[in-house]
Amino acid sequence: MLIEKELSELTVGHYVVKIINQADNFSLTAAGHIKSNAVIKHLKSKNVYCVLIDDSKTIAASSEKTASTLAKSSPINLKELKQAQEIFNQSKSIQQKLFNDALSGSSIDLSPVIEVTNKSIDAIFNSPDSLACMLNIREKDEYLLEHSVAVSVYITIFSRYLGLARDIIEQLSVGAFLHDIGKIKVPNEILNKPGKLTDDEFTIMKTHANHSIDIIKETPGVSALSLEVAALHHEKLDGKGYPFQVSGEDISQYGRMIAICDIFDALTATRVYKEGFAHGKAFAILRELAKQNQLDSDLVDHFIKCIGVFPVGSLVQLSSNKLALVKCRNDKDPTNPQVHSFYSVKLNHFLNKQEIDLSACDDFIVKGVRAEEFDLDMQQIIEMLLMEG
Repeated sequence: MLIEKELSELTVGHYVVKIINQADNFSLTAAGHIKSNAVIKHLKSKNVYCVLIDDSKTIAASSEKTASTLAKSSPINLKELKQAQEIFNQSKSIQQKLFNDALSGSSIDLSPVIEVTNKSIDAIFNSPDSLACMLNIREKDEYLLEHSVAVSVYITIFSRYLGLARDIIEQLSVGAFLHDIGKIKVPNEILNKPGKLTDDEFTIMKTHANHSIDIIKETPGVSALSLEVAALHHEKLDGKGYPFQVSGEDISQYGRMIAICDIFDALTATRVYKEGFAHGKAFAILRELAKQNQLDSDLVDHFIKCIGVFPVGSLVQLSSNKLALVKCRNDKDPTNPQVHSFYSVKLNHFLNKQEIDLSACDDFIVKGVRAEEFDLDMQQIIEMLLMEG
């Protein structure tokens, strides 16, 4: 039964079909349940006054199952993946234009950045795993373009997990999107050098942070918070970061957050000359950096919980000697998600897809792996398993 509801009457558990009265032009990504009060606050911030709900799909707030039902990770579907792909590709196109404008000395137009980061935020609020899944199928030769997009996605997911206000998330996302724009000023032979940089080369590489700050300062409409988070992404708590050797309490929570997101993406991304680490290895490195007082240890722990031990879209090797793609996280039992098995490690060939709930069987995850370890193409795997139908 379809019923009109004033926003003041909306509660967790209602199934919203569409917006029917608002002051602006905000649109829902898709119909769905209200999973938290943060979603209602977000609708209020968009000046939504009245919505249409399907009362037959309402999950009663008094039900003991409500919280677990709404909080449980759901499998991402074809529509969400396609939307995430579109947002990701649009973000890369915008990033390319930003680099071109910065290289030519032209003024940066912030409006497309704001538009696409808001699309990302909306998608993440609706389905946080879909954009994260896209980060696992990036092109090896497009790291420069995709890194800033990825860091923007990660800091949005992280901020949502920490319960930050929407306006703060928007500014952090924009700052992350712009944080490496100064890299376009670094000579290509240094920027893409496959081996270790010499001391002189690393000195030149570090100037990208200063270039980013200068470019962002000259960009009309950039908030102080967006500039702050971009400026702090290479600073460390022990004061040995760059470009200004900011340390300790002088590094804000937001600066500490982007440092974690930036390092995590650098560790996990596969490039032409370097294979990325599996998530578990990257998490271990983050924890070690926290022990060395480079990163905030509490925020590192929160980030790991936020991303998940085995994120949706990541590859794992099972005790049955099969490779599987994580389909759906299990928040109550994080080490036993739902997976799609598809490949025999022992026989080195593809198998018929099998959906497995690891929490309800004897099979278990041995370790997280990378597609490259088995000469497999991650994008083809994703398309085969998650984009069927």
